[in-house]
Amino acid sequence: QVQLVESGGGLVQAGGSLRVSCAASGRTFNTYTNTYTMGWFRQAPGKEREFVAAIMYSGYTSYADSVKGRFTISRDNAKNTVYLQMNSLDPEETAVYYCAAGSNRAAQAMGVMGGYNDWGQGAKVTVSS
Repeated sequence: QVQLVESGGGLVQAGGSLRVSCAASGRTFNTYTNTYTMGWFRQAPGKEREFVAAIMYSGYTSYADSVKGRFTISRDNAKNTVYLQMNSLDPEETAVYYCAAGSNRAAQAMGVMGGYNDWGQGAKVTVSS
């Protein structure tokens, strides 16, 4: 299994920025090193969990249309950490942000929950108006 721990959530004003981090660990992750795809999903109150962004071991990234140009996903393989920089946040983006790790290396799996094997507990992000 892969252990994922998010950090950096909190309260931010509308139009502001926030960066959440996800630290990965575990024997499985260490064995397959940077072959894992790392992704971010979010779930707002009363809504289903949705894809936000993902990054493959190669550095290839994918973003939901709603966050393109505002969010940036990156990873530091040496630190086994993935980041999500969120800019120009809107109150509608208040949600629990989940980090996920997947061994499925197919590009089409990046944006769906089924493409990931392990999940963090989530980081709460509240955007106030």
